[in-house]
Amino acid sequence: MKATVTWQDNLTFIGETETGHSLEMDASGKSVSPMESVLLAVGSCSSIDVVDILNKSRKHINSCVCELDTKRAENAPRVFTAIHAHYIVSGDDLSEKIVARAVQLSAEKYCSVMLMLTGNVEITTSYTLV
Repeated sequence: MKATVTWQDNLTFIGETETGHSLEMDASGKSVSPMESVLLAVGSCSSIDVVDILNKSRKHINSCVCELDTKRAENAPRVFTAIHAHYIVSGDDLSEKIVARAVQLSAEKYCSVMLMLTGNVEITTSYTLV
């Protein structure tokens, strides 16, 4: 996997993947910050896992929302010290047990972004079945 990050002006950069997708990032609040992009990567990676696991269990999912909350170090570098991911899942024939298992498998086995942060960031999860 390869990517390129190119400075535009001021503190704005364009990140482009080798597959041709791009993301504008900025440190002045004009667009997504690099730390916000890491947080979004945690939520999207783990949500993909949860939906995929539920689909493979032949469950019909109506929605899956991942709400993320973080704590950051007070001083530079202001790294994440904790991330909490809360999943709100709805669908047909879903049980607490299967949703809990999907969230657990994502956090402990499949989500490469979460697993990459393990050991440096306290990661917790919860879910609500609607």
